[in-house]
Amino acid sequence: MSSLRNAVNRRAHKERAQPHARKKFGLLEKHKDYVERAQAFHKKEDTLRKLKEKAAFRNPDEFYFKMIKTRTVDGVHKLESGANKYTPEELMLMKTQDMGYILQKLQSEKKKIEKLAAVLHSVDDRQSNRHVYYAEDRKTSTSYRELEARRNRVSQLEKLYMDMALQKELQKKGRKRKLREDEIVCPTSKPVYKWRPERKR
Repeated sequence: MSSLRNAVNRRAHKERAQPHARKKFGLLEKHKDYVERAQAFHKKEDTLRKLKEKAAFRNPDEFYFKMIKTRTVDGVHKLESGANKYTPEELMLMKTQDMGYILQKLQSEKKKIEKLAAVLHSVDDRQSNRHVYYAEDRKTSTSYRELEARRNRVSQLEKLYMDMALQKELQKKGRKRKLREDEIVCPTSKPVYKWRPERKR
């Protein structure tokens, strides 16, 4: 009997629409709307309950650095801006120190590349025409990969050093302007600047 009941087409249940006299109150809330609203309400309730529990069980001796790096404005925590924390002279000194460190790493990598290239060159000269492979061949291939990686690192450090040097020069006093594409003799993807000549006293 139950199978026959399911085989018969039944009229789909439809919820009533908002009566014409109540159109001014907006859309009539359906059951699915109530479910969504209730779920959102309970989710907010759970969040507030968890926050209250966390505040109740917190350790009063606990310390965060943000406690001294933030300030409260109208009940909202705001981070202190460190933009004006240093003077232009101090910023210039820090950038100079960073450039010195980059230059030191660049020179160190170049020396390592020279040593590694000299060792690999001497190994290649000793190779004979016989097709005999030893464990040394695997070490040689590893050394070549290391040499290539160090060369890539040197190129990246050189690019970084040039960018930092340009930024340092742009911070110095003096009138300068960025050249247009038609004014650049050697086309490049990087911006090119020209300083106005100044009379030296």
